[in-house]
Amino acid sequence: MTHRIAQVLSSTFVVALLCCCGSSPPSRFYTLESTAEAEGHLAAGYGVEVGPVSIPASVDRPEFVIQIAPNRVRFDEFDRWAAPLDENIARVVAGDLSALLGTPRVTTEPRTNSQPRYQVTIDVQRFDSIPDEAVVVEAFWAVRDLATAAVVSNRTVAREPAQGGSLDALAAAHSRALGKLSGDIAAAIRAEAGKQP
Repeated sequence: MTHRIAQVLSSTFVVALLCCCGSSPPSRFYTLESTAEAEGHLAAGYGVEVGPVSIPASVDRPEFVIQIAPNRVRFDEFDRWAAPLDENIARVVAGDLSALLGTPRVTTEPRTNSQPRYQVTIDVQRFDSIPDEAVVVEAFWAVRDLATAAVVSNRTVAREPAQGGSLDALAAAHSRALGKLSGDIAAAIRAEAGKQP
């Protein structure tokens, strides 16, 4: 009799567990997109490599990290980045630079047939997502001339309003903020290229 009760309880527990698992909301996945447009400059005749990109440990995770108070964040378990955030940022900046510099020769990793002239490294200090308010991207970046070893570095702080409280709006605002970062980097690369004889 005791054995039979244990079997019934065990079966009930398994059914309850399956019901709970089946009722969880579906995950949603987000990406960042390049937003820069060509600015009418002469097309670049050189290549650019973007990376490495480093990001704060607090956002180095699959979940969307939401700032809910000055000293408190929330991890959205069912709202996730479709790819690692550092790779996502590198891809978007590469896409922006390709548009801004007018060249398809922008990569996010070393390629065997690619011989870039410039390497861009990015150290993201802040990647804040504040619903109904704004996003903030703060990053130190450096452009290295691989032929001369000359380095130009600077800092960009981009704050973009989040139009609406949705995570779609926050992801779109981050894309625009990265567009501003890319604009600063593109200007530095063009300035360095202009110094070449």
